[in-house]
Amino acid sequence: MRKIKYRKGRKLQPYSLEYTGIHKDKESEMQLFVYDSFEVTEYEDFKVFDLDKLVNPQKTNWLNIHGLNNLDLIQAIGGHFDIDNFMLADILNTTRRTKLEESHDSLFFNIKSLLPTEHSDNISVEQISFLMKDGVLISFQEKRSDFFTHIRERIRTQSGIVRSKKADYLLYILLDAIMENFYITIENEEDKVEELINLSKRSTDPIILEKIEKHRDNFNFLKRSIIPLRDSLYDIKSIKDDNVFNAMEAENFSFFARLHQKSLELLEQIDSDMGSLESASNFFFSAQTHKMNEIMKTLTIVSALFIPLTFIVGVYGMNFENMPELKYQNGYYIVVAIMVLISIGMVVYFKKRRWF
Repeated sequence: MRKIKYRKGRKLQPYSLEYTGIHKDKESEMQLFVYDSFEVTEYEDFKVFDLDKLVNPQKTNWLNIHGLNNLDLIQAIGGHFDIDNFMLADILNTTRRTKLEESHDSLFFNIKSLLPTEHSDNISVEQISFLMKDGVLISFQEKRSDFFTHIRERIRTQSGIVRSKKADYLLYILLDAIMENFYITIENEEDKVEELINLSKRSTDPIILEKIEKHRDNFNFLKRSIIPLRDSLYDIKSIKDDNVFNAMEAENFSFFARLHQKSLELLEQIDSDMGSLESASNFFFSAQTHKMNEIMKTLTIVSALFIPLTFIVGVYGMNFENMPELKYQNGYYIVVAIMVLISIGMVVYFKKRRWF
């Protein structure tokens, strides 16, 4: 069994506010949805101090932050919603594991979103954090992406039940959208593993083994990203019993149970795919062993052909004066003919035995 290791990030103090991700050139932007069953209002190009008049406590409010490199903006949001520096540090430190943290007035959840990289075997990673507090769901994304485009359209067009639900249901469908990215990534890996299996059956190119190990690392990375997500989703089910964070509607816990079941299915699928990858590895080593055996068989046959010929040449290469055959006029041609006949005879014998 391969040991799963977590990527080590640069050590920071738990309260240090420093963005550790790779999208440092992305501008920080804010987008706010305020909606209920009757209407939806969408805001852009506003300041943090405008939130006092834009947020409606009687409705569902979704504040989405794109880009985390503007520390002044992040700190301003933290000050407005009374978010402590420890939680802001978790939002900015993208090397942290998926975690769930609850208090009496807030619920914090961060998750890794994984997607395959185009024209590469690598997996792109983005950390997305959620904070639900005072009827407002705040999502923090490292960059602008289309993960939640369909959810925005559902809110705008009143599709489904999202407009009739509170922020906890919105959190559910956002998490569900991110988990769909895991399925996309795994399916992409499965297609490449299938190609590797077919390739390993007909080729012994060492690059195949490198690709097998690369995809094995990808599956391990997926697994160690999903395991803490599974644990966090399981912990959500205990929120209704611990009387700490009571802003979630009881009927919505079943939705998070579905997400927990999805995480279990993802882990089972990864284990199955790891088995397929092991098959590709076995095919490769079997093909390599077969090729080596063929080479050894060829060398053995060639060696066997030269054993009697070497013996004959060795006998007549001895420096004895009394060797009658050396005086024969056609002795050389006779010995060569005998050697040719022996070689032909051995080849015919090997052919009958199907040794080559």
